[in-house]
Amino acid sequence: MMYQRSSQLFAEAEKVIPGGVNSPVRAFKGVGGNPIFAKSAKGAYLYDEDNNRLIDYINSWGPMILGHAFQPVVDAIIEKAKMGTSFGMPTELETKIAEIAVSMVPNIDKIRFVNSGTEACMSAIRLARGYNNKDKIIKFAGCYHGHSDSFLIQAGSGASTFGTPNSPGVTQGTAKDTLLANYNDLESVKILFESNKNQIAAVIIEPVAGNMGCVPPKDGFLKSVRQLCDDNNALLIFDEVMTGFRLAKGGVQELYKVKADIVCFGKVIGGGLPVGAFAGKHEIMNYLSPVGPVYQAGTLSGNPLAMAAGLAMLTALNNDSDIFKRLEEKTAYLHDGIQKVLKDNKIEFTINRVGSMMSVHFDGNPVIDFQTAKNGDNETFKKFFHGLLNEGVYIAPSAYESWFITDALTYNDLDFTIKAVDKVAKSL
Repeated sequence: MMYQRSSQLFAEAEKVIPGGVNSPVRAFKGVGGNPIFAKSAKGAYLYDEDNNRLIDYINSWGPMILGHAFQPVVDAIIEKAKMGTSFGMPTELETKIAEIAVSMVPNIDKIRFVNSGTEACMSAIRLARGYNNKDKIIKFAGCYHGHSDSFLIQAGSGASTFGTPNSPGVTQGTAKDTLLANYNDLESVKILFESNKNQIAAVIIEPVAGNMGCVPPKDGFLKSVRQLCDDNNALLIFDEVMTGFRLAKGGVQELYKVKADIVCFGKVIGGGLPVGAFAGKHEIMNYLSPVGPVYQAGTLSGNPLAMAAGLAMLTALNNDSDIFKRLEEKTAYLHDGIQKVLKDNKIEFTINRVGSMMSVHFDGNPVIDFQTAKNGDNETFKKFFHGLLNEGVYIAPSAYESWFITDALTYNDLDFTIKAVDKVAKSL
């Protein structure tokens, strides 16, 4: 495929946008080459500025669970836009989407809408600290919760040490309040609680990780973390920005039967528009201003276009009793097909899958955390990525990202993808 127009647009963008992109992973730094510029999308397909058609497995990093330009969402946005695009005042729509979200997700009574997953996680941490009157939080290496200062932390010198900033601009003072544990390693969490008694306000986790590839929790891991939080009077925050309304109607809480104290949402809940949210029980959520002391605000929070898109998406998911079964079946079919051709071509690999999220790691050993995810052969991944792109299949331009399957994919699309993987594998 030719990408002459995309390359030209990237060169123009670099002159006026840092790195030519407004979110770093789009720049293709992890795979080399120039990014593809999207022109339009419909269903399971992207169309770029060179008029190439690509089968899309990024789906705007998750929200296009029913396909691009899903008609009920498009119609809802258009009709709402005719009535005004922003008010900075309450609207009935906000209550309607709140009601359906609360009805779908277990263990939440109230929800507050914001504008992004980053904002949702940032606000959830502030709420947890205010509610518990403690400063420290535990996060897990490889779990991404947005670019708020509290989350841009790397490992210190040992399991019980404070983290250190991994981005200039994050202060040591901020970093000292973020403790880093290892995903799927309960002992690392225990050590942090023991070393910081009565100081930890919350544990925040991607209950199914999606930012080191798709990495599922080990059996019993989430329940054990829940128990540690209970034993130490800390809140458990599930970052379900990726998994919420994707892995089940009620997300990971429903799927794994583990209750969180606060749940963060994004992606699907906005139907493709910029929306985030965080939710919890009455007693926790009522700590938020204007009824409680924890301040959080946003002029565009509850924006009518975003609320219309999200309501249309959640309504469609809520009314389709088979949607999550279909998604899981399609993802399993793709998994099995890719697994077979990679085995036949004697490629070292591991595939992780939960529901409609999956990832291919070029390492034969199990991928259970960030360290094992980093063991993958990145040079092979780069060749794999560009090979699939040339065949008309678009996956994330990073070895540390999940594939997101959409219901708009047909089995012909899946077969095409499997054949493309076979062709690329023969050249690896």
